[in-house]
Amino acid sequence: MTLKVCLAGATGWAGSELACGIAASADLELVAAVSRRHAGQLLGEALGDASIATPVFANAVEALAAPCDVFVEYTHPDTARANVLAALERGAHVVVGTSGLGDEDYAQIDAAARKQGRGVLACGNFALTAVLLIKFSEMAAKILPQWEIIDYAYAGKPDAPSGTVRELATRMGKVRQPRLEVPLEETRGLRETRGGTLAGSQVHAVRLPGFVLGAETLFGLPDQTLSIRHNAGGSAKPYVDGALLAIRKVPGLLGLHRGLDAVLEF
Repeated sequence: MTLKVCLAGATGWAGSELACGIAASADLELVAAVSRRHAGQLLGEALGDASIATPVFANAVEALAAPCDVFVEYTHPDTARANVLAALERGAHVVVGTSGLGDEDYAQIDAAARKQGRGVLACGNFALTAVLLIKFSEMAAKILPQWEIIDYAYAGKPDAPSGTVRELATRMGKVRQPRLEVPLEETRGLRETRGGTLAGSQVHAVRLPGFVLGAETLFGLPDQTLSIRHNAGGSAKPYVDGALLAIRKVPGLLGLHRGLDAVLEF
């Protein structure tokens, strides 16, 4: 069975690599793409691959006029929720690769997905090493009671923390709340230097040239520490295989599922 896919953000850094991956897959058909800058063209013209004859639309509502089985959201936090809800209303399953959505957004998306009898797989990061970072950190949190999280990204990344770190903190917070030796309100000096609190975890966002995307969980016990870290390079290729897996698996889900490990076996 061939799955028909609509990809929003098809000419972006990660979306363009994914578009080529979908087009090269025998079991997937890229029926529509969303890119405001290239609306009215064929996707192959924008990507420099004449074999990709997918029409490009200015927005998700227009693109969803072409029936699809799976809608992939890879645009911007400001439009992601509306795009996902529009896709669910049209009867499509959804894969979310956009970062920056919050718990309230996901709660609304989950309710809409269950009402429509559809699945949503939201992955802050499709890279397998990022998936393992989250899974291993959850495992460690069951044993180690104290940790903090560092979020690494390029200087121009506007959202903080990243989607990967949001997912990491949320998942760890469901295991337990980390213990603080000194309560935040008792901090002497600049309280802000202790980072922001997300789902109980202290998160420190670094935005500097030289980084692309990365995340690190630091655990501490007396006289010993544990660091679990994921680093991404400058290419979007590591995200393609995970995204393709998500597209193939999401039709078997109902409601919202967060993290690619929801469809992986450990």
